[in-house]
Amino acid sequence: MTKTTARLVFALTAAFFAVFFLWPVLQILKGGFVDADGRLTFAYLGALLTDPTYLTALRNSFLLACAGTSIALLIALPLATISDRFLYPLKGFLNSAVLIPMILPPFVGAIGIKQIFGQYGAVNALIVDLGLRPHGWTFDWFAANRFWGIAVVEALSLYPIIYLNAVAALANIDPAMEEAAQNLGCTGLRRFWKITLPLIQPGLFAGCTIVFIWVFTELGTPLVFDYSRVTSVQIFYGLKDIGGNPFPYALVAVMLASSVLIYAVGKGIFGQTGHAMMAKATSAGGARALPGPKAWLCTAIFCGVTAVAILPHLGVVLIAFSKDWYANVLPRGFTLDNFRAALGNEFTVPAIANSLKFASVSTVIDVFLGIAIAYVVVRTRIAGRQVLDFLSMLPLAVPGIVLAFGYLAMSQEGRFFYFINPVRNPTVLLIVAYSIRRLPYVVRSAAAGFQQTSVTLEEAAENLGCPPLRAMFRVTLPLIAANLMAGALLAFAFAMLEVSDSIILAQKQAYFPITKAILELFQLLGDGKFLACALGVWAMVFLGTMVAGVSLLLGKRLGAIFRV
Repeated sequence: MTKTTARLVFALTAAFFAVFFLWPVLQILKGGFVDADGRLTFAYLGALLTDPTYLTALRNSFLLACAGTSIALLIALPLATISDRFLYPLKGFLNSAVLIPMILPPFVGAIGIKQIFGQYGAVNALIVDLGLRPHGWTFDWFAANRFWGIAVVEALSLYPIIYLNAVAALANIDPAMEEAAQNLGCTGLRRFWKITLPLIQPGLFAGCTIVFIWVFTELGTPLVFDYSRVTSVQIFYGLKDIGGNPFPYALVAVMLASSVLIYAVGKGIFGQTGHAMMAKATSAGGARALPGPKAWLCTAIFCGVTAVAILPHLGVVLIAFSKDWYANVLPRGFTLDNFRAALGNEFTVPAIANSLKFASVSTVIDVFLGIAIAYVVVRTRIAGRQVLDFLSMLPLAVPGIVLAFGYLAMSQEGRFFYFINPVRNPTVLLIVAYSIRRLPYVVRSAAAGFQQTSVTLEEAAENLGCPPLRAMFRVTLPLIAANLMAGALLAFAFAMLEVSDSIILAQKQAYFPITKAILELFQLLGDGKFLACALGVWAMVFLGTMVAGVSLLLGKRLGAIFRV
């Protein structure tokens, strides 16, 4: 790729991000900090920060993110350490099974977990059947503390992201460094705390950042739990006043600032720490075999965590296949009628078709942009390429609900982009939103492929008369096809099941994606819960297939995609 072509890629990508990333953010800031006369004002922000309702919601969102991330870290770090250090029965299978929670959006899992722990759910029925409480006794476990219920559901769904990063970071540690510490008397937990943990700190930061921002801005799960005292739900309820009320703008601006500030502080404290490693050939290293009881204990730990983590999935599957499930440990009967009814519902088939269309187009855009950006960043030395890399990763640090609200703001009546207002037809904005949000996965995958492929192969082709661009397509891209396919599959799968953008931007039934259809079905009286779970099972099968394919293609390198 010539310098002229590289600069053209830079210019086009920068323009794309300026229009569909920076401009929506500026519209939010304008709506929250500019008054009717066009003057800068902090009155809206001041009123918001002195209102106990908004302050309580912000505090709850922050504490929810802290709680969810902490629980996810406490689950993921021990599992990653066991996986990296020891050999135990069923290791290959369990290392794949630990990714199962990723195949269900957290808010769909919340439907299943509510059925298990609800007032007339399976747990209460079991307690009554065991004679621990009298017949007719009920207790709503999550109504008693919705905050911790949401935190646990989010953590059980998202801990694989931290696990993947931790496993990748542990695999890159030179065993000689830990062996040197052990020879000097630093052993056990002290060695892990003093040596291992600092070495994997950047990897842990990458995973924890994604989880923190995800939980901080999560919309679907609080809606399912009917927990309105969080900022994301307040923003959602404020959409009806988006035309004339400045407070939703100010609220979104505060959420954006909070996310970026949290990321920046974490990056400054944890993300920049780096330690040079010697060649791994200096030490044997590797996972070691354990005696029988200890090996089976490791297997039991993995099985136990996985069993708890798939409770939401189990609940969704049982609801989807049940005739009725009320005040009983298990459903009273099983049927396929829910799936037939779901496929015959006015929401379902159009929603699947819409999601396939939106996700397919957005993935094609991501593949083209991802290859171009990764090539410029890795293979060229043009000025500003690091800015391009930073821009392409920024969507991972900016909440989806912020971007979705920004798209609504920039397409209001009287604005330049009114012609793509989602109230009339959200297709363009949904495709753009999916593309922006999932582009980092393709860029990371492509960049990793370019870094692992020697540039001398392209240079040899050029020396034989092959133009630079043709050399890339004929030589390099076939060699990194696995990386590109993995990034594309992941971008497609997560675009299909995107939550915040879909719920906010899709306002007409004819354009509902799958996640919006699931939420609408769940809110229907009668059999809505059963239909929503039937559609959720379809989503689980689809995303599970995609994640399994990506895992086979990338192995331990899968965690590198979830980096900020």
